[in-house]
Amino acid sequence: MIAAIEGTLEARGTDWAIIKVGGVSLKVQLPVSSLDQLGAVGEKVQLYTHLHWKEDNIALYGFISQQELDLFKMLTSVNGVGPKTALAMLSNLKPEQLALAIVGGNVGLLTQIPGVGKKTANRLVLELKSKLEKGWVGVSSYLTQDNAEIVAALTNLGYSAAEASKAVAELPPSPDLSLEEKIKLALQHLAK
Repeated sequence: MIAAIEGTLEARGTDWAIIKVGGVSLKVQLPVSSLDQLGAVGEKVQLYTHLHWKEDNIALYGFISQQELDLFKMLTSVNGVGPKTALAMLSNLKPEQLALAIVGGNVGLLTQIPGVGKKTANRLVLELKSKLEKGWVGVSSYLTQDNAEIVAALTNLGYSAAEASKAVAELPPSPDLSLEEKIKLALQHLAK
């Protein structure tokens, strides 16, 4: 198993990068969020990786953070969610937004991701909600009843579920703010 790689970025595409490690160049599939953080061709990079081995295909998936890798593994543990779908999910939403959508049962947001239908979205919520609530790093500050209510309020005002989740993710993690103040801050963020 290849747990991580460190090397020089040789090339990049829309969902992949080629990393030269020693005398070997590896093609690594990455979510857009990780690709954006890689840097320029010729720079040193380090990625956490997952080797997916199937009878007719071997693919290496890379992530900037251990948190993204852990979420990727959780997603692919769900029946019907393969590595490409999990990668699409992480490319469309930040890990915290994706976890919030799953824990909050936001099937509408999940089905906006290419390759995720209503059945798969419901399965994700059913199988991963308790795992994410029990201590997935980085989610605890987002997993509050207030945040779910803010997303619901914003979607009722006509914003898409994706816009509402992104606005909630930008809120400062302050327990002193009331629900109304958080909604106002989220609306200010959306107005920018």
